Amino acid sequence: MTKRSPLSAFLLSALALLLSAGAVFAQAAMPAQRVPQSRTEIQLSFAPLVRQVAPAVVNVYTRKVERVVQRSPLLDDPIFRRFFGDQQMFGIPRERVAQSLGSGVIVEADGVIVTNNHVIDGATEIVVALADRREFEAKVIAADPKTDLAILRIETRGEVLPALEFRDSDDLQVGELVLAIGNPFGVGQTVTQGIVSALGRTDVGDADAQSFIQTDAAINPGNSGGALVTMDGRLAGINTAIFSKTGGSVGIGFAIPSNLVAATVASALSGKGIRRPWFGANATPVTSEAAQGLGMERPNGVLVGQTFPGGPADRAGLRTGDVVLKVDGREVNDPRALKFRIATRKLGETATLDILRQGRLRSLTISLTEAPETPPRELTQLGGNHPLAGATVGNLSPAFAEEIGFDALTSGVIVLNLAGGSPANRIRLRPGDVVVKVNNDDIKDVAGLQRALRNSPQQWLLVLKRGDQLLQLQVRA
Repeated sequence: MTKRSPLSAFLLSALALLLSAGAVFAQAAMPAQRVPQSRTEIQLSFAPLVRQVAPAVVNVYTRKVERVVQRSPLLDDPIFRRFFGDQQMFGIPRERVAQSLGSGVIVEADGVIVTNNHVIDGATEIVVALADRREFEAKVIAADPKTDLAILRIETRGEVLPALEFRDSDDLQVGELVLAIGNPFGVGQTVTQGIVSALGRTDVGDADAQSFIQTDAAINPGNSGGALVTMDGRLAGINTAIFSKTGGSVGIGFAIPSNLVAATVASALSGKGIRRPWFGANATPVTSEAAQGLGMERPNGVLVGQTFPGGPADRAGLRTGDVVLKVDGREVNDPRALKFRIATRKLGETATLDILRQGRLRSLTISLTEAPETPPRELTQLGGNHPLAGATVGNLSPAFAEEIGFDALTSGVIVLNLAGGSPANRIRLRPGDVVVKVNNDDIKDVAGLQRALRNSPQQWLLVLKRGDQLLQLQVRA
């Protein structure tokens, strides 16, 4: 038998005392465990929450007439194709009714419903089916492709409908339990459960003012426009997209945050259409290299580029080279997140910007106004004996540029449409081209473009901006 030294015996005794004390502390710190005492506790589930919120989620059915060309059987004859080619002109034009489905959420008890814009886009008829199977014809109050939201109304004749209250989506945390409710694949109202997987996803879809909630609650085709609900029974977001290579849920779904939904609904119900604040400056993400040059500890925020003279950012005192770190205390790390933060505010309000300027932190207040339409768009189809005849052009303003998906700080005259077979079409102009110069004349507006074209009756040197490129075209009469 091995003898322990006095020191070893002392250490073992001390360890035993520590373990005993730890066990006592842990037992005191942990809540007392017990078996469920009632049938209700045994059957704990989401059922009470679903009973509360599900009646406010509706099915949205749309119909639209599409004109299609039915392939002629003659095109299957090789002899016919030898002489005439694969001519679609021999097809037979027909009309068909295309049907689609989605979901929606009642947000006002008098029949105001939110859904996705892509659910109702182009529809000639919209029918809303309530949870009790009653159907109503719906009218579009407002639709906003930029946020993929549409606001509908049904006539309730004074009946008070169940509606969901908006949750403050800024208070959401990763890991919170959520329910997704909608009509996947048209099988009927379905509830799925998951958690908030991530927040602030800005690299999803084409919308430029989005910051999506990501969830692993199953979202499938038909769920679009449905509700993402938190455990307090409030609306956290509108389900809108999934990431999938198969078309079915793989546990990565996205919802539009309720704060943007609420701002869009309020704007739509104002009777003036959907209007939202405008920042008035270009911005780019802060890269690791830029952060080092600016003396920042880590790459965060957005770097301010050009500001629009007299715009909100300019009036707030923002300068080129400033880094916007936060809007109203919320971090922004890319331009879409910045636009989202501004878009959730109301016109006429102010927002606080935390910025970094030359290594020093500052706070600025920005007054939120909408983008101006100055100059007026003045849409014009050009005629006459010149190379731009047949082109429909318009003046770019911040409001018009944002409306058509252009950089709001782009100015000048933009080509919007081309008549088939026209001179403008023959020189291969494209919609989206911006006319910068005609000969030596800088083009500022449509009137200036028309004057410049008239002043050069024989030959024209056109300078166009196409995307990030400048192109020159030499055209003779």
